[in-house]
Amino acid sequence: MDPIDRSILHLLQKNGKITIKEIAERLLLSTTPIFERVKKLERDGYIKSYKAILDRKKVGLQLMAFCNITLNLHQKDFIKKFEKDIQQFPEVVECYHVAGMFDYLIKIYAQDMEQYQDFLSNKLASLENISKVQSSFVMTEVKDFSYLPIS
Repeated sequence: MDPIDRSILHLLQKNGKITIKEIAERLLLSTTPIFERVKKLERDGYIKSYKAILDRKKVGLQLMAFCNITLNLHQKDFIKKFEKDIQQFPEVVECYHVAGMFDYLIKIYAQDMEQYQDFLSNKLASLENISKVQSSFVMTEVKDFSYLPIS
């Protein structure tokens, strides 16, 4: 990957709807090599997908929470089962296996505290092998960038 590829990725991260022509104009190149580079970046897996980033509050998801989860048992089968099971819940938008005081960190969106409580009591609590859940609620989003800092 060269500086032109990095510039293309930077532009696409900031605006996934930018056209090949607009990228070419900004990088002072013609459209054909830009098109070929974008296709190669897609084929090589640098570009995973294109999507719209929605305003969660405008679609009714007022509450954002992070949950630290500790498992009882840490054998491979139990870890794989938890990772499979947690994916069934649409409220869980991110899940990370982490090192430290907890085993997993999950990010949850809900309409309100009542919906979150329902998720916690009826869905998350139904999973086997969870020994501890600690929730933190977001009061203010200070920084929310959805793109990578490419140098």
